Formats: sequence, C-alpha cells, structure tokens
Amino acid sequence: MTTELTTNMIFFYSLAFIFAAILIYITASIASILTIFIKEWIQNSGQAPIIGTVLDLLIHFNTLFDYHLKNARKHPTFRLLRSTHSELFTADPVIVEHILKSSFTKYSKGEFNYSIMSDLFGDGIFAVDREKWRHQRKLASYEFSTRVLRDFSCTVFRSNSAKLCEKISDAAREGTLIDMQDLLMKSTLDSIFKVGFGVELDTLSGSNEQGIRFSKAFDDSNFITFHRFVDLFWKVKRYLNIGLEAKLKRNLKVIDDFVFQLIRRKRELMKSGFERSKEDILSRFLMASEEDPEKMTDKYLRDIILNFLIAGKDTSANTLTWFFYMLCKHPLVQEKIVMEIKEVIAVPEDHRNFRGFAECLTEEVLEKMHYLHAALTETLRLYPAVPLDGKSAEEDDVLPNGFKMKKGDGISYMAYAMGRMTEIWGENAEEFMPERWLQNGKFQPQSSFKFVAFHAGPRLCLGKEFAYRQMKILAAVLLFFFRFKLGDESYIATYRTMFTLHVDKGLPLLAFQRSCA
Repeated sequence: MTTELTTNMIFFYSLAFIFAAILIYITASIASILTIFIKEWIQNSGQAPIIGTVLDLLIHFNTLFDYHLKNARKHPTFRLLRSTHSELFTADPVIVEHILKSSFTKYSKGEFNYSIMSDLFGDGIFAVDREKWRHQRKLASYEFSTRVLRDFSCTVFRSNSAKLCEKISDAAREGTLIDMQDLLMKSTLDSIFKVGFGVELDTLSGSNEQGIRFSKAFDDSNFITFHRFVDLFWKVKRYLNIGLEAKLKRNLKVIDDFVFQLIRRKRELMKSGFERSKEDILSRFLMASEEDPEKMTDKYLRDIILNFLIAGKDTSANTLTWFFYMLCKHPLVQEKIVMEIKEVIAVPEDHRNFRGFAECLTEEVLEKMHYLHAALTETLRLYPAVPLDGKSAEEDDVLPNGFKMKKGDGISYMAYAMGRMTEIWGENAEEFMPERWLQNGKFQPQSSFKFVAFHAGPRLCLGKEFAYRQMKILAAVLLFFFRFKLGDESYIATYRTMFTLHVDKGLPLLAFQRSCA
C-alpha cells in the first residue's frame, strides 16, 4: 500500500513539475514576444511596419494566406515579431527579385526554417543550402534535361491518364460523385513513383494499402510540419511526445519504413542485374551513391525521395484540382479548352478510346495547346502550389524599398497574395481569366518575380516543364472524354493550410461522358 502511494505521489509530482515547466515556458515566451514588440515598435526606424506577432499567425492559421493578402493590401511588405527575430512578408516583385536573384547569396533557408522542416524533409533540396543544395541541383538538373526522362515520363503520364479515365467513366455511368482531388493525388503519386523511383505503386486502383497509408501519412506530415511555424511550443510537444508531434512521429515511421524498404529493394535489383532499365531518377541517384557512399547514404536518399515526391505529386495534383474547380465555376473556359483540343489534334476513329487518345498527345501537339497552357497558368496565379516560401538573412541588408533586414530575420514571399494584388495584375486581379496570358492566341509568359509559382532565380523549379507536361496530358485526356460539374453548384472550395495548397476536404464533382468523344 505504502509503495503504491509513493508511486502515485511521484507520478503526481512529476506531472505537476511538467505542467509548471510548460506554464513557465509559455509565460516566458509570451513576455519575451511582448517585450520585443514594444521595443521594436518604439525603435521602428527604417524597418518594415509591424502588424503583430507570431501569435497572429496562430489565430488566423486556418485562413493564413488570406490573412496575408489582407495585410499585403495595406502594406506590400510588413513584418511580424517572434521572440528571436522578425519575420518579414512581401508581395513586392522588386523585393522578390532582390532576395531570389540579385542578393541570392545573402539569403538562405536558414537554421530556423531547417529546424522546423528537417524531421520531414531532412537534407532534401527544399530544406538545404550551399553544398548539399548544389549537389542535388546538379544531379537533378542533368536528369531533367535528358530526352530519356522526358520520353519515359510522357509514356507514364499517358498511361496513368487512361487509368484515371477508366475510374471516372465508371462513376459517370452510375451518376455518382467523385472526389477529384483524391483521384488526382493518387494518379500523380503513381506517376512520380514510376518516373522517379521505377515502382508501380498503383494506388489509383485502391489495391495498394501500404502505398495509400504512406500517402496519407505524408499529407498529414505536410500539414503538421507547416503548423510548427505558428506553434511556439512544438519543441516541447515533440520532447513530451504529445498532440500533433506524437502524430507526426507515428507518420514519420510509416514514411521511413516505406521509403527505406523502397531503397533497399531498388539497390538489390540493380546489384542482381535483374533491373536493366536506368530510366528512373532513383536509379541514377543510386549509381551516384556507389561513387560516394559516405555522402549518399540511405538517409540522404530518403530525403531526396521525399523532396521529389512533394514536388512531383502535390504540386501537380493540387494545381489540377483547383483547375477543375475553376472550370466548373467557368464552364465557358472548359468548353474553349475542349475546342482547342479538337482543333490541334485529329484523332483517328480507332484511337477514340482512353489509351488511344492519350497516345496522340505528343510533345508537338501539347505545345500547340496555348489556351490550355494559359488556363493552367491562370490557375497557378490564383492558387499557387506553394502559396508561401521563406528565406533567412545571412547578413544585414537593405531591401530595394529602403527597409532594413537584420541578420537572422526571416523573409517570405507570398505567392498566394501576389496573385491577387491589383498593383501587380490590374483591377481584375481576382478574376479567373486565361486570356490575360495570351497575345494573338499565343501564350506569353510573365516575369518569374511577378508570377512566382515556380520560384525564381538560381532556385527556379527544375521540374517546371515536367509539371506542365503531366498537367496538360491529364487535363486534355479528361476533358476530351468528360464534362465536369460541381456536385453542389453553390460549393465554395477552401484550402487546408500547409506547405502545398490542398483543397480542404476534397473536391466532389459529377462527370458526364461527352457524346463527341
């Protein structure tokens, strides 16, 4: 009895100590932020205007990117305060060019961003700088420039677009709703695993439970990791293994088990000589690891894989989801795209099936689809796949508008807000208008510092053309055979706040077979 009582008392005092420590940490953090806020407010000389603290980000987290937009309309560059540094946010293309190109060496991902992202992204290309970034950039740049990868990826995209059509065709015949985001996520996941890692994942069929669990764990980890930016106590939660951090830990185990198993199997196949093809990206990185095994460890390969995954799956699937949402809201644009498809491609009668039509979508044909390209780009303007991206100042600096940056300060460019700024896009900035990208019927690109959906400067996205090819093939095949409508015409899509712009709770659509197909 005495032993039991002693044990209970120890547990009680331990619990009380933990809660007291948390309370002290919370109080100290808030007091520190308020102290800095008052000090910075008084000494706000030559710096961007203060509109609040990191606590404001937590309050507005569910509508974070619209909160940024509201602030940017008052102050194109503003700042929020943390206990350790200032966080600047900008929607000014001139400043974007400054941090991403003109003064590229003065800005990095920084230790603060890396500490938040590294559990999920590790030392992958999106989380690192300098030597590791240059190493991965060089290898990836070579891969994306090869004709072999372009041809192989197009073959995979065509095949998977036909499989997606088969799924949608069943729903169209039965008149049942489809979750377009879920289908697109699975299709692009299958594509990136085949192109990137040489693996037939086949989550679209629903038969690969392990792959589906991996995908869900990855998406949830994306959300939880991004939430760390507004959670002052995520390190405490990680240490105590509670809340979202406990869930992240479980998700990371699912992710790591899956990816390390993939790497081991791939390496075994290559060593045995059974796998002759070296078309996929992972095979090339594995060959590079044989030349430098100390640097190219399995952990490093895991990080590279997950970074390629978010680039190849999330960005394309998210953009296509918003694209189909906008087409349902603007049915005239949907029909204009179908008209263009029919104008640029003569489909033989024996090819008027899913696979046959997909095979007709050659690179030359895709390049003629200017209106489709413009509609996808207009979608990215309003719904950028990466709505917010941040850097850290490596040294003191003065921005082009005269605002001072201190070493260690963060600065993020707000792609979501920039796409809606009248100062950048005119009075009709919030309208979905593919025609703004066309001149005499031809697509005309804009400055990458104004349209930052694919980053800009030395870190310009290597997979830009890769993403457009995938999106154009999927969109062309789906729209040639089906007309899409919202399941509920009054439905207003909202986003889930995370690194990539997911539609919250999916996109329920109805598909109707086109008689012309």
